[in-house]
Amino acid sequence: MRWRDIKKGKVSHKKEETKPSIISASIKDRLKAFLTDTFMITMPIMYIVIYLIMGSREEFKAHMGTGWLYILIPHFIVIVTLWSIKGQTPGMKAYEIKVVNKNLKNPNFFQSSLRYILMPISILSILGVMIAFFRKDRQTMHDLLSGTITIKTEDESDKK
Repeated sequence: MRWRDIKKGKVSHKKEETKPSIISASIKDRLKAFLTDTFMITMPIMYIVIYLIMGSREEFKAHMGTGWLYILIPHFIVIVTLWSIKGQTPGMKAYEIKVVNKNLKNPNFFQSSLRYILMPISILSILGVMIAFFRKDRQTMHDLLSGTITIKTEDESDKK
């Protein structure tokens, strides 16, 4: 592009706006992030509830409903808060993936909560996860219903 062409009006001097490329996170990376989060977030909560709050495995077995409630409430708070504020959990950060809404911003509290509630249903139904293998954007049932997308993030070292 030359200055005289811009001056004569042959070429517009406005730069073309390019949308950032959105790359959906692979199912493999999502599974690895889920397993990492299980060991980094879920297991410590379970240990604290079973051995420190309830006292023993036998006590947990005797009051299993209450025990699972003690596990799921803090787990829900931690995961939904991380998704709403940062868009990713530690496991997702490790595998450079992020949950965003359709506007490519962090999901709001409602979207994160809906995604959290629908995720076990999606996983247990198997069909909810299998949908991702037939879609170009790799969205699962819980992503579609909550209005979220799981994308691959760019590492800061890749930008340089």
